[in-house]
Parts: sequence; C-alpha cells; structure tokens
Amino acid sequence: MTAGLIGFVAMFALMMLRVPIAVSMGVVGLVGLGIMRSWPAAVSSAAGEFIDIGSYTLSVVPLFVLMGNFVTRAGMSRDLYQAAYAFVGHRRGGLALSTIAACAGFGAICGSSIATTATMARVAMPEMRRFNYSPAFAAGSICAGATLGILIPPSVILVIYGIMTEQNIGALFAAGVIPGLVATAFYMGASMWVTRRHPSWGPPGERATWPERAAALRGVWGVLLLFAIVMGGMYGGFFTPTEAAGVGAMGGFLFALARRALTWSILREVLVESARTSAMLFTIVIGASLFANFLNFTELPNALREFVLEIGVKPIFVIIAICAIYVVLGTAMESLSMMLLTVPVFFPLVTSLGFDPIWFGIIVVCVIEISLITPPVGMNIFVLSSVLPDVKTSTIWRGVIPFICADLLRMAVLIAFPVISLFLPRWLNL
Repeated sequence: MTAGLIGFVAMFALMMLRVPIAVSMGVVGLVGLGIMRSWPAAVSSAAGEFIDIGSYTLSVVPLFVLMGNFVTRAGMSRDLYQAAYAFVGHRRGGLALSTIAACAGFGAICGSSIATTATMARVAMPEMRRFNYSPAFAAGSICAGATLGILIPPSVILVIYGIMTEQNIGALFAAGVIPGLVATAFYMGASMWVTRRHPSWGPPGERATWPERAAALRGVWGVLLLFAIVMGGMYGGFFTPTEAAGVGAMGGFLFALARRALTWSILREVLVESARTSAMLFTIVIGASLFANFLNFTELPNALREFVLEIGVKPIFVIIAICAIYVVLGTAMESLSMMLLTVPVFFPLVTSLGFDPIWFGIIVVCVIEISLITPPVGMNIFVLSSVLPDVKTSTIWRGVIPFICADLLRMAVLIAFPVISLFLPRWLNL
C-alpha cells in the first residue's frame, strides 16, 4: 500500500513538472513494476499494453472519432441549432435553450465535449450577441451544453470505461441515454431560472413560422437517420459496437460527401485530425494501463476495500465520497486521464460493495462532466476561451456557476435513483 501511495505522489510530481500525464503514468507504472517485480517483467507488461492497443475492440474509438469529424465538416451543428431555435428561440432565454438542445443532438453524433464546445461557440455565440445576451450567460450555456457530448451515446469515454472494466459497451450506451436527457433537462431548467431572475440576460429571439419550423426539421434528417442506423443496428442485433462505429463513420463520410462538404484537402484534414486524436487517446490509455498494473501489484485497491469494510461506512456514503474526490480532482486534471487513473482503484471497491458496474460507469462519466466546467482546469472553458478570445475567462467562470449547481442536483438524483440509468439496459436485456 505504501508503494502505491508513493507511486501517486511521484506521478503528481511529474505532472507538476509539466510532464504529459500519459508519460507520467507510464513512467511511474514501468519503473514501479521494475523495482517491485523485475525489469524484464515490466518491459513485458509494457509490450503487452502496446500490442493490446491494436485489438479489434479498441478500433471502435478511432471509428467513432472519424464519424464525429465527418459530421462536423458537414455543417450538422448549424442545422441542429437552427432546428432548436425555430421552436424555442422566441422564448426568454430561448437561444441558450436552443444551444443546449443542439449540443445534446450534436454530442449524440460527435461524442466529444471539446469538439462540441468549439463548434457550437462558432454557431451559437454570434446569434446570442445579436440579441444582446449576457456574455457570461451565453458562454456558460455553451460550455455546459457541450459536456453532454461525453454522456449521450455514442460516447468515446464510455467505450474506454467499458474496455477498462470489461463491461458491455452496448449496455453502457443504453444506460447513458436517459441520464443524458435528464442532464439536458436540468441545464434547460438552469437557463430558465437564470433568465427568470435576470430577464435582460436572455431576451427572446424572433418567432419562427410553422413553415420555417418544418423547413428547419428537414435540415436535421441526416442526424436522425445516422443515429437511428448506428444505435438501432447495434441494439437490433445487426452490428457489434465496433461494426456500428464503422457504419457510422461510413455514414458520416457519405453524408458529408452528399452535402459537398468534402474536398481532397478537407478529407486529408479529417483523416489526420482523427488519427491525431486517436493517437492521443491511445497514448493515455497505454500510460494508464501501465500505472493500473503497478497499482494492482501493490494491492492498493484491495487495501482500500478492506479499510472501507473495517470502518463500517454505509455503501452509499462511499459513492458520495468517490464523487467528491472526482470533483476535487477535476479542478486540476483532464477528464479522460482522471478516469483512467482512478477507475482501477475505485472499481474493485464499488463492485465489492454490491453496486452495479454499469450504473457506476454512468456516475463516473457524469462527475467527469462537471470537471469539464470547473476551475481552474475546465477543458471546455479553455477551449471556449481560445475560440472566443474576446471573452474573458473570468466571465466564463461566472456563467457556468448555475450549470454546475444543476449538475450537482442531477448527480444527487442519479445516485438516489439508480433505475434511471439501469432501466434501458435491463429492458433491452443487455
């Protein structure tokens, strides 16, 4: 146990020296295994992790990333925003509601919170500025709405959680649907609460006619069709998750091609960007796997479990404590790295207490969502600040506070009522 704690200290020390977190985890894991076991065993473990990256199961990650990039290039985000705006844009705070709804739809295809932030900032912010929205409220709604991209399936982070814990990816996707809708509703509720207290922060937009609404809906048929094919095919038994990702990537390519959004140069950019993103994810996975192997050898997870059982804490308080730890870690760490670092420690403890691993996966992802908009790291906030350099970071911090409060309420609901997450997987017999 002492060796495990020393490993954590060493890893955080390397991170503070600005060593990339993937390298920090990998180096500590490799050196720790070499010291505690043997150097040939450590090198063999590292080689095994590199080989495992080429497995068939992990190919789902670059394929979903590729699908999201094709959809982004096809201009799908603007169509989703216009469709949502046509129905709720005329209400007080309607543009913020439209942004959150569009983020939910775009996240269902893209699967990346960072990409959703960058894309929707360019689409929604000009409209909100045109109607004199509060800069803080506008920026906060974009940052918060974009977090939905890592929960609503297909979600890359749920895929990685499923691979790490050997859980059914289809079941995780199904479990994320209702919590994703609940999160969307809570964010919309936060927007309405803000504009109720400060009506001038979110003045209503222009009311669309019914023909205009019908035309806007026709613009999003591609999103609905692609989502139906990918998810319907997977749950209908026609595709495995990896095959569904391949079909989705091809569907995204054909859709972008049909919209004449692809040229040879753009196609090259999409492929290079997808490869770069996938390489980054896989590098983090390799480093985290090496560190997890080291932790398992130190038996730190077992020691933690025995400690919790000895002090006799109620299991639900253990979950609350884990969520609090994630919130604190989220103020200093990037979301994927945080999950890869902590799941090997917490997962054995949670399952030994009798909690459903699928439900715990949704809880982990939901807490990680909060970390995307919490100071001082908050990746979504930094992305938005880079896309909109004229908006101060302090302004964005103020704007996300109501949405962080909504996230905490939503977490309480999901912890209190696990059936919200488990209903669909059980109904589908997954």
